[in-house]
Amino acid sequence: MIYPLYLILFFGALLSGLSVLWLKINSRNLKLILSFSGAYLFAISVLHLIPDIYSGGDRSIGIYILAGFFLQIFLEFFSEGIEHGHIHVHAGHGKTFPLTIMLSLSVHSFLEGMPLSQNSDQISESNKQLLVGILLHNVPIAIALMTMLKESKVGKSMALFFLITFAAMAPMGALVSRIIGTSVINIADYFNNIMAVVIGIFLHISTTILFESSENHRFNLLKFLIILLGAGLALFSL
Repeated sequence: MIYPLYLILFFGALLSGLSVLWLKINSRNLKLILSFSGAYLFAISVLHLIPDIYSGGDRSIGIYILAGFFLQIFLEFFSEGIEHGHIHVHAGHGKTFPLTIMLSLSVHSFLEGMPLSQNSDQISESNKQLLVGILLHNVPIAIALMTMLKESKVGKSMALFFLITFAAMAPMGALVSRIIGTSVINIADYFNNIMAVVIGIFLHISTTILFESSENHRFNLLKFLIILLGAGLALFSL
């Protein structure tokens, strides 16, 4: 059964966000986590996901990759770049300030989860890579989101509600896609198109993270090793 995998996605993001309440995760450590996840996302896109969607011979699939890339640029006008660790404190805005951020993050995460849907109970190799990629990607986002909410003086119950909402979006995307695919349309006919959009999102997120990992164009050995580790993990799974 693949449903337990949806729970892994949910609790991975939830527990990562909750860790902010007990652990002090400074910006330096968050950037290291982001560097690792960004390198992994970029590597699985190049090594696994892109070759798979092009194996069908549909050369127009690149249009969907571009669509996902530019869609993420649009979403970041509202999310303020929290997907790659940008934390903007909105003190004094009470319960209303995160709504556009949450809407953008929710759309982002929902779309990422959609390709995880499949009509069989056996998860494919590509979806295993995608699952791990989303999981690693959502860990630093959840940490950044909870840090932002905490520093903005949002109440704990409201912060927990937003965190749970974000954690549920990727599993919800997979579940809704699965339901549609079994009752309305054959989702397999559109799988490569949906995956291509997600790859475009991944490429934007990962390259932004990797470009930002070199602050003031200075070489940082630890970050470089972390990036190699993230890419190596994806290479090892070939």
